[in-house]
Amino acid sequence: MAEISVAMINDLRQRTNAGMMDCKKALIDTQGDMDAAIKILREKGLAIQVKRADKESKEGIIRAVASADAKTMAMAEVNTETDFVAKTDNFKNFVSAVTQKVLEIGEDLGESMKEALMTIVSQTGENVKIRRTARFMQDGTGKLESYIHMGGKVGVLVEVGCGKAETVDHAAFAELVHDLALQIAAAAPRYLVPEEVPADVVEGEKDIYRNQVQGKPENIVENILKGKIQKFYSDVCLIHQPFVKEPKQSITDIVQACAKATGDTVTIKRFVRFQLGAA
Repeated sequence: MAEISVAMINDLRQRTNAGMMDCKKALIDTQGDMDAAIKILREKGLAIQVKRADKESKEGIIRAVASADAKTMAMAEVNTETDFVAKTDNFKNFVSAVTQKVLEIGEDLGESMKEALMTIVSQTGENVKIRRTARFMQDGTGKLESYIHMGGKVGVLVEVGCGKAETVDHAAFAELVHDLALQIAAAAPRYLVPEEVPADVVEGEKDIYRNQVQGKPENIVENILKGKIQKFYSDVCLIHQPFVKEPKQSITDIVQACAKATGDTVTIKRFVRFQLGAA
């Protein structure tokens, strides 16, 4: 009997979108013959996506949903091949079902949407993929906000914390949270603070800048690097970005202004941003 490796099972899963145990059994039954295993899965209706595997899924929708008390929010990106399918009610309903399921059970959907996914693939004839999901549960006192931009091309979840319960209902705090969601959608920060930027990313940026200033004295190069890295942080770190509504202010400035207006401690806790088809 041929040895069935984890790599073989994962390969079959990638090709067919069938479950791990279904793939393993098919490979055992065919003694490791990949084509025969695919045939078995197709015969069982578990490999509908095989014939579409060569088609890229670049279109789709990003959708967000909140719990009744707004203390849990979920977001999902679902891709398909054409904008035509993405605009259909059938596809939109599937995306809504996926997002609701994320809200209910979390980001790891497991097998819960497999049957619905197989159905939508069969109905559309396109390679539909649940590309990524996110779920925020409010941690302590504060507020969650979701924002969908460009008709589902960009989606944001953000959580902002505060010290006092009454701050949540303050107009300045509500405005800040909404403005932060707009900021994240428009300015596409990759990190919240500089400390989150991986060291190898920072070194990579420094290497680029060093090549730009070759031949200059070392002390001058170091000063230039410091300035360049600060500019890099203002591009990629939310807390240092210029505020899109008033570029003379930074996000730190508007957070501090909100803290002063509310007489409370205000903190951006986390965010996630999805852009359709982007990494």
